[in-house]
Amino acid sequence: MTDAVNSPLLHPYGLQTEQRTEPLGTGEPHPRLSWKLHSARRGAAQSAYRITAAERPTDLDDPLRLTWDSGRRESGDTLLVPWDGPALRSTTRYHWRVEVWDETGARGGTAQSWFETGLLHPDDWSAVWVGRDAVNLPPFDPPQDDDPEASPLQSPPLQLRRSFDVRAQPVRARLYATARGVYEPRLNGLRIGDAELPPGWTEYHQRLQYQTYDVTSVVTTGHNVLAAIVADGWWCGYIGFDPRRAALHYGNSPAFLGQLVIDFADGSRQVVATDAEWVEQPGSIRSADLLMGQIADARRHTPGWDRITLAPTGFRPVAVLDTELGPLVAEPDNPIRATRTLPAIAVHQQAPGRYIVDFGQNVVGRVRLTIHNAMPGQRIVMRHAEVLNDGELYLDNLRRAQATDVYTTGGGGTEVFEPQFTFHGFRYAEIDQYPGELEADDVVARVLHSDTPWTGHFECSDPTVNQLQSNIAWGQRGNFLAVPTDCPQRDERLGWLADAQIFAATASRNADVSAFFARWMQDLLDGQDSDGAFRDIAPAVTLDREAAPAWGDAGVIIPWHLWRTYGDLRALDRSFDAMVAWVEHIRRHNPDLRWRNRTGHSYGDWLQVGVTTPRDLLATAYFAHSTKIVADAAEVLGRSDASAHYRDLHAAIRSAFIESYVHQDGTVEGGTQTGYLLALAFELLPERLVDAAVGHLAADIEKRNNTLTTGFVGTALLCPVLADHGRADLAYALLHQQEYPSWGYSIRHGATTIWERWDGWTDHSGFQSAAMNSFNHYSLGSVGDWLFGRVAGIDQTSTSVAYSELLLRPLPGGRLTWARAEQETARGHVACEWSLANDLITVIVTVPPGATAVLALPTPEPSSIQESGEPAVGRPGVLRVEKAHDGATLRLASGHYTVSATAPELPSPAPQ
Repeated sequence: MTDAVNSPLLHPYGLQTEQRTEPLGTGEPHPRLSWKLHSARRGAAQSAYRITAAERPTDLDDPLRLTWDSGRRESGDTLLVPWDGPALRSTTRYHWRVEVWDETGARGGTAQSWFETGLLHPDDWSAVWVGRDAVNLPPFDPPQDDDPEASPLQSPPLQLRRSFDVRAQPVRARLYATARGVYEPRLNGLRIGDAELPPGWTEYHQRLQYQTYDVTSVVTTGHNVLAAIVADGWWCGYIGFDPRRAALHYGNSPAFLGQLVIDFADGSRQVVATDAEWVEQPGSIRSADLLMGQIADARRHTPGWDRITLAPTGFRPVAVLDTELGPLVAEPDNPIRATRTLPAIAVHQQAPGRYIVDFGQNVVGRVRLTIHNAMPGQRIVMRHAEVLNDGELYLDNLRRAQATDVYTTGGGGTEVFEPQFTFHGFRYAEIDQYPGELEADDVVARVLHSDTPWTGHFECSDPTVNQLQSNIAWGQRGNFLAVPTDCPQRDERLGWLADAQIFAATASRNADVSAFFARWMQDLLDGQDSDGAFRDIAPAVTLDREAAPAWGDAGVIIPWHLWRTYGDLRALDRSFDAMVAWVEHIRRHNPDLRWRNRTGHSYGDWLQVGVTTPRDLLATAYFAHSTKIVADAAEVLGRSDASAHYRDLHAAIRSAFIESYVHQDGTVEGGTQTGYLLALAFELLPERLVDAAVGHLAADIEKRNNTLTTGFVGTALLCPVLADHGRADLAYALLHQQEYPSWGYSIRHGATTIWERWDGWTDHSGFQSAAMNSFNHYSLGSVGDWLFGRVAGIDQTSTSVAYSELLLRPLPGGRLTWARAEQETARGHVACEWSLANDLITVIVTVPPGATAVLALPTPEPSSIQESGEPAVGRPGVLRVEKAHDGATLRLASGHYTVSATAPELPSPAPQ
């Protein structure tokens, strides 16, 4: 991209197949291809494209050897263009190139990428499921005998191996593997790939993902050993908080399925698959659980177990557990990875051999510990916590999760312990019984999360707001791990639907979560019952009940969000029938159109402060909101009859809402901030009462000294609704507030992630109830969407899809003197920043090729407009300037612009 950045030529970049970069092992028979555009020339846009594909990169230049040639297509499409070439073959790499033409018809640049298919057909598999043979395996000492932290349900992970010979050096070798549990593949003594905790967590009864690994460079001529370690993971380990269903949700024991496919230069192929020839023995890991932790005894390690040795001992035949593959699918999004290593910022010795380590940041992952010159059999215990209480770990809020890793030393030299099959939520770690003196360099934190590409950045002149954005981002990293979890530390870690739908817009600012959410949506759909009700969580491993209002509505809101933000029509289409079924489920049981029946647990505005929003009001508002989305989705999908039907239903629900909950003076039943926010945000008020309702909302905030009362649902709407209804001063007052309850209050007390509840810890009450008190829980961080969209100013118009028409509307206010954000959107790079100085406001924006923008200035008269780069022929950068009493609107083509104007007259910050 370096040359393309300054080039006037229209360049494609950021090529993706199925919303991933160079995916290895896609399972889509008709994958969709995408690219972004860049040009330093103003007004640049794509008018046509051509895609060519071949099995070898050199064949892309030979028309006779192409697998597919789309021909030149007169189109500006760059997103999710379907492969309509010949049928794809399994286990094949396809190289593809896109060539573009600009708005004048001139040839632009080209870019090239590849994707590789996995095992597309069940007949491609010859592997069978293997695991521990409980009959033939001799008894072993259970870990709980000498490790009180271990659970009686746990047993040592599988340690599997299979030796085989290879007659020649391969030209290509791929391992296709998965587990009932979590696994680490190994070949000839080396760990394969960088995925953590594969195959991740899905609704295993419906879909079990397999991974593809390129092992060409690891297979050698002659003797080889394919191996794997398999632990309980989500399959049979601890999940959730229900003591009646603590573990064993999908099965009783882990198992492994693997198939190594080796291709030779002469066209022949060798397959090494899991079968009865594999052998197994327990290793140094005595137990491993995602919630409880990992226990390892280095004295039990058997060197060379995973590579060719003269005589590996102690291995016994495996059991063939199942010859049916089950619901295998290729992994459709990026795996969990260890993306960062954080050093310790402080090490405090509490007692001889016992230390508290501070990593300075609440993270999700594990600790890597280095031990020097220990004697054999020394037992080191690592416990994890998010916060301290009187200088010691605060563990009460973990509930049943032990979050404890135990290592028994082998002795001699330097040993490194880093557990593979668990993760914890922590800022602090206690290292107990450490031999010698623990140095800061001997302990680091390893950060784990689903590796969604990071695409957004926000910053401003207020350090506290910057810390808030950091807290939001770290909460997202920690909780987007296999599924969008509620919290990563206690005995829960479930995919709560409301948390995800509330935070989805913010998540999409920070990272490209298109494939992540599209994959998780399948779990959500899998949980829907025959009556149309979704579940509160997905995968629906526990809490087998109908979803609550705002929770089940995620099944409607998230597919619509994927369409609006990423242009993913397929995700919307695949979800549409389920969306309709959810709305019909509500309507069928609530014929008066007030959602009062079949509301599940009905959480209301969860964790609101000091008030109670009427639950039927909240439910009915969401009923209306979801129905409107279904109507809009039907229109997008060309289902005009359905669209008309649900628009009529929405109008009837809106009337019922007004009749039941809205009074003639503009007050809303219950008088809570969230009640007003729902009515305003979802347009459930008569137009004549909107200003009055805004006034009542503002009065409630002001009488509370500019503090909020909102919970999960209301907080997402708070600042956007205020700003969009002329009370940006109050939105900024809440943003800057540092008294309880507020974001600033938690930051003032050391928060480095978003707390689950406003009163997680307070000066007046200390810790809230340990029964539910997470210090890493992203829901109340949903304000992040407003930081990008209004404070900095990056948004899109109501009819735009995937940022095709940007709405850039920076909002100076509060204590800020500048703010800026940038996003790598589905169409390309977008940036917006503003600053105040010398009675001027300066706004700098970037609009990618193919997109247009509406720049809404908070001032009526731009004094100067500078356009960077050469203009496109016939396409000026500034298409039109419109003036109004409260601002000016500039309509822009793609390009870079700097606009200066007289600074707006800002209202005085609301008193704190």
